[in-house]
Amino acid sequence: MKVYVVAALLVLKIPAFAQNVQIPVDSAEIPLNWFNLDPKENHVQGISTEKTYQLLLKSKPSRTVVVAVIDSGVDIEHEDLEGNIWVNEDEIPDNGVDDDKNGYIDDVNGWNFIGGKDGNVQQDTHEITRVYIGLKAKYRDSDGKGLKKKEKEEYAYWLKVKRDFDHRVEEAKDKHNFYNGLHESMVRFSRLMKAYLDTDKLSAELLKTVDSKDEVISLGKGMLLTIYQNLGKDTDLDEAIEELGEGVKYFGDQLNYTYNTEFDPRHIVGDDYNDLYETGYGNNDVEGPDARHGTHVAGIIAAKRNNGIGIDGIAGDVKIMSVRAVPDGDERDKDVANAIRYAADNGAHIINMSFGKSYSPGKKAVDEAVAYAESKGVLMIHAAGNSSKNVDKKDNFPSRYSLEGDSFNNWMEVGASSYGSNEGFVATFSNYGKKTVDLFAPGVSIYSTVPGNKYESLDGTSMAAPATSGVAALLMSYFPYLTAQQVKDIIKQTTRKFDNLEVLIPGEEEKKEKFAELSDTGGVLNVYEAVKMAEAMKSKSVE
Repeated sequence: MKVYVVAALLVLKIPAFAQNVQIPVDSAEIPLNWFNLDPKENHVQGISTEKTYQLLLKSKPSRTVVVAVIDSGVDIEHEDLEGNIWVNEDEIPDNGVDDDKNGYIDDVNGWNFIGGKDGNVQQDTHEITRVYIGLKAKYRDSDGKGLKKKEKEEYAYWLKVKRDFDHRVEEAKDKHNFYNGLHESMVRFSRLMKAYLDTDKLSAELLKTVDSKDEVISLGKGMLLTIYQNLGKDTDLDEAIEELGEGVKYFGDQLNYTYNTEFDPRHIVGDDYNDLYETGYGNNDVEGPDARHGTHVAGIIAAKRNNGIGIDGIAGDVKIMSVRAVPDGDERDKDVANAIRYAADNGAHIINMSFGKSYSPGKKAVDEAVAYAESKGVLMIHAAGNSSKNVDKKDNFPSRYSLEGDSFNNWMEVGASSYGSNEGFVATFSNYGKKTVDLFAPGVSIYSTVPGNKYESLDGTSMAAPATSGVAALLMSYFPYLTAQQVKDIIKQTTRKFDNLEVLIPGEEEKKEKFAELSDTGGVLNVYEAVKMAEAMKSKSVE
């Protein structure tokens, strides 16, 4: 969120570029479609999509590939996605009958596992809150003495969870108070200075003309000029205040919902939540109350190409299957497992998963679903997460490793890169890991679809994963003989390397590491070379 940048600048008084993943040019000069452009021709670290279509794929036949987007929902009527949405041809719309006998009534464009007869879940708790509640009921009055061996292990786990939970709650309280106070001050001084200057729009130049001995006026001038100094003289102050307000809401929602032990919206779904293997619950509202995230993800993969509006997606011949399982909060393992199985059973070639969490009490059910998808030849692509941590050492679920420690061969883990190749090439928020993360892909300032026929730039490994899913879909579309494993291997083998490039390690202050050490391949997604390798494999098989 941009609001973090605003607040950090005001407190630390350091240059704006130091807080972001940047290259040594004004970000306003970066094309909206930079992630589809070519490094050599366009001087941004894109994946060469446009070059690939122009030089390698022109006039070549393709087949339709289905990509399931397990997410918050997708606006299936968006102008840039309409026509690229999966349709279940065996289901008659709105007749209240399970025509195809798959257990889901009227699932024409996908399914919603966090909805029920009377509505949809929007907000939900974090998984740590749910784990905390369960363990607290059992151990809150215990001092750990007299417990059996297994109970002692669980008690030790409870203490760990409690420490983590308490820390998160206190952090959310502190940040909410800070952002709220800062927001109130900015609103107050903005109104004051607008009235003093008799203007509807403030600017750094206008503020510099203020010459008053009034302490409040002087304080307001100084604070607002500090914002302009750090964010740039062309900053729209009203927009900055609005973004900061989003920060207030974000941390307020954490206190009201995600870490609130009294909040539980699951009754909306109406399932037996304790039964991890229950199926058939939910509804067919594949958009839900807030499809911003899922629609953005879908657009990166499948926004219509060459239609003259919005942005071009990476894959041209693709259908998006919307499987809603991610609320504003942590997704639940039961829903994730069912979403994976639904996608695999209904023809998805690829499953995009731009979500994650630190706790997974129902991991066994998710592992079994991933193994099932693997048996169906489905490629699964997962965002590495936005916690600036080494996921070789710290958990991020779902993951490629089962509870037994086995690695799923149909799994890809993706970190986020930016548009320049300096020390800030790896997004400051991105998780990383030499063992766990396969590669990096564009995930900073990614312009894509959002609900209501609109478009927006968002940051996150949530954007890097669908970039990879788009490339995988393109390969499967033009080279239908490729298996999921072969597509994964091609993508990994053709990543673009950066010899001796040292980058700032996410979450480590000023500490650097060779980019090659932050993922298994040490490289960045490269569709041009991936298509060339697929072509070579095709030629070799013909011989």
